[in-house]
Amino acid sequence: MMPYIARRILLAVFTLAMVSFLSFIIIQLPAGDYVDYYADHSEREWSRPVTLEEQAELREDFGLNQPIVLQWWNWVSPMIFRGDFGVSFRPADQKTPIRQIIAERLPVTILLTFFTIVITWPLAIPIGIYSAMRQHSVGDYTFTFLGFTGLAVPDFLLALVLMYLFLAYFHQSVGGIFSGEYQFAPWSVGKVLDLMQHMIIPALVLGTSGTAGLIRTMRNNLLDELYKPYVVAARAKGQVNWKVIAKYPVRVAINPFISGIGGMLPGLVGGSVIVSIVLSLPTLGPILLIALQSEDQFLSGTIILLLGALTVVGVLISDLLLVVVDPRIKLSGSSR
Repeated sequence: MMPYIARRILLAVFTLAMVSFLSFIIIQLPAGDYVDYYADHSEREWSRPVTLEEQAELREDFGLNQPIVLQWWNWVSPMIFRGDFGVSFRPADQKTPIRQIIAERLPVTILLTFFTIVITWPLAIPIGIYSAMRQHSVGDYTFTFLGFTGLAVPDFLLALVLMYLFLAYFHQSVGGIFSGEYQFAPWSVGKVLDLMQHMIIPALVLGTSGTAGLIRTMRNNLLDELYKPYVVAARAKGQVNWKVIAKYPVRVAINPFISGIGGMLPGLVGGSVIVSIVLSLPTLGPILLIALQSEDQFLSGTIILLLGALTVVGVLISDLLLVVVDPRIKLSGSSR
């Protein structure tokens, strides 16, 4: 086990280095750079064009006049040796350390991801098992219809509908992570409960399509296992039906849930951009969108690198969990 984990960590370091370099290059592909974006918006919003001398000073200040490889190294080397991700270019956050910007939004992002997983898995697994065990029943058709509806409805549209319903019928505003009285209040039990209350709606919105997809996955995979010889033999020995299902085919059918952990964490961050904007949630998604639009290469590159790290860690966790859940799977070298 330990040699396998050590190899994966070394591979993860190499993967993250390549992700940082490739993402840095991709960010440079649009014409121009941040100074061009800044000069264009300055002229339109403030009716004051940025002179060529000022543009040259900005490029010198941010190091944008250097070769792209050198820019990448100047960004990644302080990150490796000092944990310094650089500073943001944007006027709203200019000279603000990127580490501070991410630290302000990462806890909310992680909390929203946790709430979404807590809502998604406990619903999808038992409903998927029920649909497979009661194939072609009224319940199966009902959950199938709801599942396809959940996949078809966009997350942001569901967020808008819930905002209207809560405001019109419950006189409660849905949006943000705190109520007005707790916005700047010190931490207390009431503030924590208010935070959890505000996390339920975003988690339901983000978890709807995920739950619908996982229900279909669980149902179809379990149907593939229910009539295989090992299940028929276990039933023939007189074992209780639900024990047979829980002990054997469910452990096989749940594999896609676990193997999907690697893509779930960054997927929720990237997929929550529009929902976070609609619900005014201070997550990493809207910041990434703004950074890409303004060609803020250090900020966008850091967030993309963070998403890559989440993917690598998620894949490693899923590989280790699959060994525990499915005895047919062995880690390379662990069985020798």
